[in-house]
Amino acid sequence: YSSPLLLCYLYRKGIRFCRLIEYKNIRKIYIHKNNFCLFLKPKLQGWGRWRNPEYLQFVSVLHEARKNHTPSNKKKLACYDFDFSHWPADFSWKEASNPKLSKAGVSLLKPEPKHRGTADTVLNSMRMLPCHIISFLIAHSFGRRMLYPGSVGLLQKAMRPMLQQGQARLIEEFDGQRNKLVACDGNEIDAMFVDRRREGGRNGNTLVICCEGNAGFYEVGCMSTPLEGTCWCGGEILPFINCNGVPFPQNEANAMDVVIQFAVHKLGFQLSDIMVYAWSIGGFTASWAAMSYPEIKALVLDASFDDLLPLALKVMPDSWRPLVTHTVRQYMNLNNAEQLCKYHGPILLIRRTKDEIITTTGPEDIMSNRGNDLLLKLLQFRYPKVMTDEGIRAVRHWLGATNHVEQASVYSSYEVDDDWCTSVMQSYQTERETMYPWSVGEDMAPEARRQLALFLVSAAHLRYCYSHIMQLP
Repeated sequence: YSSPLLLCYLYRKGIRFCRLIEYKNIRKIYIHKNNFCLFLKPKLQGWGRWRNPEYLQFVSVLHEARKNHTPSNKKKLACYDFDFSHWPADFSWKEASNPKLSKAGVSLLKPEPKHRGTADTVLNSMRMLPCHIISFLIAHSFGRRMLYPGSVGLLQKAMRPMLQQGQARLIEEFDGQRNKLVACDGNEIDAMFVDRRREGGRNGNTLVICCEGNAGFYEVGCMSTPLEGTCWCGGEILPFINCNGVPFPQNEANAMDVVIQFAVHKLGFQLSDIMVYAWSIGGFTASWAAMSYPEIKALVLDASFDDLLPLALKVMPDSWRPLVTHTVRQYMNLNNAEQLCKYHGPILLIRRTKDEIITTTGPEDIMSNRGNDLLLKLLQFRYPKVMTDEGIRAVRHWLGATNHVEQASVYSSYEVDDDWCTSVMQSYQTERETMYPWSVGEDMAPEARRQLALFLVSAAHLRYCYSHIMQLP
């Protein structure tokens, strides 16, 4: 690998050997040298491994685990770190789904097509053909690597020591079980499962599926929050990452689907005992899971956004707006808010006020945080009679506060009666309606709507919602 640099170095030093020999002869020497090194390297590597007793023991353990994939053999195999492609598969999508129905991939929400005449559609398609070609090239080259930098091999190699240390900690300290799941698109999912059912406790039978963020890995990612947090002391953790290839949203949804199928069919959990906790871009797979499996217990989105398009437009030139819009909608349509509105269970949103990633102007402008838009779209769907113009203005006023003191000041200025709001929401939940959207606020005065709107986003409602999610007093 270093021979091209060596030739340049010799030439710059003025060695006559490089000046006198013809270029074709130098090229022949270079090719023969590389071929010899490539031929010799595996021979030396194989001979060294054959003489290594630890490697021979690993090969025997791997062979036995492939031949008889029992829990004891799997536990022995977990003591070694090697290329994940050689890890025996623990679960495949074929064990829970009909291959004829699922091989094309799980269903995603698609943008609604524009209704036009037939002739106009044909002419428009021909006019947009160059844009389609460029969008395809962008999405399949640097676009998806910008969207999912954790799939870039260089970053994975740079983080490999930290990932090895984190994985060893999960296995040694928490008795984590590594699993290989095969999705319907052929991707191999690396999942770590920590079983706490035998410990008992209040939340011992609750499974928490963690969806990592950008350049996130379960070894050092958001898994530590439910694993070590005092409020999340019960439950089991099952994070996942895409393991081979550069992913698209379709691949991420396929991976999430096989994780849930594995939890239900192999681990023995009910959908009603599963919670999904997501960080940042992991909100897409989390909201897809909530939309596709509405029976799940709850959903927690931390530092997530409503739609990828505004964030993509932020980092690209204004002249590229039509191209970026088409590329995102066609190939990278992370429509979290749209998927979230299909779920009718309890949701907890966490906004980071100094977030630099999901803001469209900068972290100092808190109103440009797309977490605000995610919240507003969810509230407008669930409580359309409350989130009228006056309700939206009150919520935006509260969201614009930069600290708890300012938020409390805004809250008190609207004279919100927490007890009254709680009784109204509980009455609609238990007596009138169970599915969203609710008609609460239909016959209320503007002042009452503003109170309810602020209650829905305030700390008082968060305590009510959080208690309902976690089953805590």
